[in-house]
Amino acid sequence: MTQGNLIRLSDLSSDQSYGLSGEGVYNPSGNAAYGQGGDKIGTVRDALVDPGTGRIRYLILDVGGWFSSKEVVVPVGHARFADDGVYFDNLTKDQVRDMSEYRQGETYTDQSFESNERVLRGASTTGTTSTTTQMDQATYREQAFRTPDRLQLLEERLMVNKERFQAGSVEIGKRVETHQETLSVPLQREEVVIERHAVTDGRPVEGNVTLGAGNETLRVDLEAERAQVAKQAYVTEEVEIGKRTVTETQQVTETVGREVLEVNKTGDVEMNSGTTTTSTTTTDTDRNRRS
Repeated sequence: MTQGNLIRLSDLSSDQSYGLSGEGVYNPSGNAAYGQGGDKIGTVRDALVDPGTGRIRYLILDVGGWFSSKEVVVPVGHARFADDGVYFDNLTKDQVRDMSEYRQGETYTDQSFESNERVLRGASTTGTTSTTTQMDQATYREQAFRTPDRLQLLEERLMVNKERFQAGSVEIGKRVETHQETLSVPLQREEVVIERHAVTDGRPVEGNVTLGAGNETLRVDLEAERAQVAKQAYVTEEVEIGKRTVTETQQVTETVGREVLEVNKTGDVEMNSGTTTTSTTTTDTDRNRRS
């Protein structure tokens, strides 16, 4: 079996132009991994898949639970998928210790595959003599690459978080605004009133009087009022400043995707989906057969 054409599932998933199809296509990355006896051995970090179909061939395990730092590649047929993680019921700590370490970016070679195959089916890694624990190679390979019985169909959902930010600020102060006002003020002033009365029965002036000799002058002081303008400040309005929270609804739009089950049939196969509603896509092979 040639391993050189396999690629990481994460690389395949990141290619938006690539449509994943086929049985057993989902992403188990991030799931907890459990070994023999239910002991947690680490985490499923990624998978190696066939780029033509997207079918998972190997799972890449970070076995930090058993070893300080090591990643190994295990055929998908060894896995049992459950809601709480991925179980490798027959994978022992000794097997993990003897398996080749996988490093990100390297090609999983035929030599590594054959070495790990001997470890996983119980054959000696130093010779070809069979033991009672050995599994027949053909039987092992049939089981090792068997498509998982359980598929997980994933969908994306929008998760909206809110963050507070300063949307603006308001500065409140005072300034002086002026305008002209005109007031009518009643002011009093004094005027001289001269009354002249004609004497009809002219009386003589006693004594010697020379006209113009006694120049007499009368002085009358006149008073008046004048306006004195002053200004007085009055309170005309009070302003209270505070904040309040206003709630408004905004619509956010984003594109989300979900995985749908696609079943490829070859030959005359009867299918019973049970009580579960499925979305089935018929391949060109089926359409050509019916036509």
